[in-house]
Amino acid sequence: MKKLILVPFFVLVAICAFAQVPSISQKQAQQIKVDNLSDEQIRQLVSEMKRNKVSLDQIDTYAQQKGIPASEASKLKDRIKALNLEKELSPEKSSQVPNNEADRTIDEETTTYQSARDKKPMTAAERAYDERRKKIFGAELFSNKNLTFEPNLRMATPPSYRLAAGDELVIDVYGYSEVQHKLRVSPEGYIRIPYLGPVFVNGLSIDEATKRITQQLSTVYGGIKSGNTFVQVSLGTIRSIRVLLVGEVEQPGSYTLPSLATVANALYVSGGPNLNGSFRDIQVIRNGQSAAHFDLYDFLNNGDLTNNIVLQDQDIIKVNAYKTRVELTGQVKRPAIFEVEDSETLQDVINFAGGFTDLAYKNVIRANRINNKEREVVNIPYETVPSFLLRAGDKFTVDSVLNRYTNRVTITGAVFHPGEYALENNMTVADLIERADGIKEDASLSRAVIFRLKEDFMPSSMSFSVQDILSKQQRILLQREDSVVIYSKLNLREDYKLKISGEVNKPGYFNYSDSLQVGDLILMAEGLKDAASLKRVEVSRRIRNKEYNPSDSATAIVAQFDLTNDLTSFNSFYLQPYDEVVVRKSPIYSEQASVSIDGEVVYPGSYTIQSKKEKISDLMNRAGGLRPEAYPEGAVLLRKTFINASDSALLGSKLNVFYNKLGDSTAVRKTETSIIQKEQLLGINLVAIMKSPGSKYDLLLEEGDIIKIPKKLETVQLFGEIYFPKKLRFDRSITFRDYIRGAGGFTNSALKRRSYIIYANGEVKSTRKVLFFNSYPKVKPGAEIYVPAKKEGKRLTGQEAIGIGTGIASIALLIVTLLDKINQ
Repeated sequence: MKKLILVPFFVLVAICAFAQVPSISQKQAQQIKVDNLSDEQIRQLVSEMKRNKVSLDQIDTYAQQKGIPASEASKLKDRIKALNLEKELSPEKSSQVPNNEADRTIDEETTTYQSARDKKPMTAAERAYDERRKKIFGAELFSNKNLTFEPNLRMATPPSYRLAAGDELVIDVYGYSEVQHKLRVSPEGYIRIPYLGPVFVNGLSIDEATKRITQQLSTVYGGIKSGNTFVQVSLGTIRSIRVLLVGEVEQPGSYTLPSLATVANALYVSGGPNLNGSFRDIQVIRNGQSAAHFDLYDFLNNGDLTNNIVLQDQDIIKVNAYKTRVELTGQVKRPAIFEVEDSETLQDVINFAGGFTDLAYKNVIRANRINNKEREVVNIPYETVPSFLLRAGDKFTVDSVLNRYTNRVTITGAVFHPGEYALENNMTVADLIERADGIKEDASLSRAVIFRLKEDFMPSSMSFSVQDILSKQQRILLQREDSVVIYSKLNLREDYKLKISGEVNKPGYFNYSDSLQVGDLILMAEGLKDAASLKRVEVSRRIRNKEYNPSDSATAIVAQFDLTNDLTSFNSFYLQPYDEVVVRKSPIYSEQASVSIDGEVVYPGSYTIQSKKEKISDLMNRAGGLRPEAYPEGAVLLRKTFINASDSALLGSKLNVFYNKLGDSTAVRKTETSIIQKEQLLGINLVAIMKSPGSKYDLLLEEGDIIKIPKKLETVQLFGEIYFPKKLRFDRSITFRDYIRGAGGFTNSALKRRSYIIYANGEVKSTRKVLFFNSYPKVKPGAEIYVPAKKEGKRLTGQEAIGIGTGIASIALLIVTLLDKINQ
């Protein structure tokens, strides 16, 4: 019967924890008896409900959904209230950070620690506390996110582990008979094996429980005695225990932990010892007696966890206050604040710190000590370190060795092996050069420098001749910390460069070499371009080493000569540093230039200009002449025009606005050299060109010219201040005014005397004034008539009109008054 009570209890836990358990039947839910649950089971249930944020008021709802009798749900609520656990399930409490006296739990299902550390931003005092605590040796164990001291719940059960109420045993019977049982130890210490009865296991180890269970099962399974059936007993879900942490800990209080938890596990979830807590004097009190004494330094220094015992229910962990702490800083591997015992010395503290670093000055260690009345400084010779006794508050400093050498000399510059060398007895500069494997070929032999420190360490220098040192004509003894510098000729001058520009494939600057000729530089520039000329190659040279003459205005030496096909000059001209070479373009060289003719010609397309004298009439002949439907009066020429953008400030600042006003007949682009290229409409008289080739109308062709010849045009387009601007059919008998009337006439705002026509070939003609009449231009096919608008005059406001009227009336009154006086 006890089994039927125990299983529905865990069903209730699963229900209240929002678990999805579709296999639970209505009959099983109705078998729950709250009266048979122990206080510990009620506490476990409340802890599970709190973790899943289930409030006390929700018990009735979930009980009703799962068919649990309302009387049992009411009893459960009464039991929770009787144990003063209802506050744990209140919504306000569940959302708050637990205080020092609240329970801290470890999730047994996921073995994930629920840390009680506050995540709120720290105050200045809290930050100072935290920084001070970080200096304590071992405190990083409790702040390291990669180290949790989480108990391994999947390891083999320790031999010392004792079964108790709440543990689950997994019993496997295998062989001729196969069966498995998962049984939980009852509060009385029994497990109930089906078809066998209760077996008492409380306080037994796994081995002892296995022997007892096997002995009992052998009465049911005969194969166990004959060796055909075997029994294996293992620990399943472990129980929870409650331990109390007191003393100098960060978060003292009661904690619920897995039964495999150790002292280190409990210390971690509580935050570890606080600023005054001891890392070496931690007691485990069990049943009023000291069960263990835990020293974290054993683990930190030796990896020893011998005294890290497994905790039992109701154990008390007491962290005592530290007695003696000292601080070790400077050249040690782990500077920190260390806790020491009475028998330990300074050598033990150095060992805790991992020993000295490589730069440590060990002869004397300085200590700052607090006496009864004041402080004092103590010098500790190295030989007394093992016996030096410690006092609370001692602060030791290990200095580093000096950053200086007793026998160092240095050589740098134009030697084969520059660096630091040992100063030997009677060592000279020549000896040091020899140690450095001699000077390089580019070394300056006339002068070198020794940088030296005087007796008072003030810097000084002295120069010498490298040539004299090497020839033994001069002997200079070296001193400690001397630095010899042998200069390179290459570093004593500006970098020698040559420049080549013009018609070469890779113009630019190149390194100078002795005996270099123009042809060699051309090869370095990857040869000549196709347009290059071998004539009049020009070399400009700097003027140097010359006396000042006020009458001499020369700024450069310029040489000009011709090259042969093999790029040699007739006079074997050799280049000097900073020479600049220019290769000109051949005067007879030109790339193919093409023009285009489109529209109503027999053979439209692109044509290459044959000569510099080729004209439009020549191109028309090459294109086969006009088609019958061509309209030569509307022919236009688009010619590229180049403008330097830097030539005009107005052009540079308002370039985009300017070209936007050019309309559809203009195409604009900007090249990499800040040259603006556009195709500009140029009106031509193709009729006169065809009639009189070579006349003034017959223009010379240029590269990129585009000639467009339209078909016969039969319409006229009207724009501007006309009532109905539209396109009309062309009629030779209709005049300008007739076209205007055909579009509704001029509007009131039309500026008739400024009307103009744009013909199909781009020509523009405006209205002229003849005596008192407007003489409008002649209309041709394809023409566009434009009638501009008058500028709107500013109308007077009512206030302005009144002001003017008042002024006129005043003047009139003044005149009348004057006239009256004159008549009198």
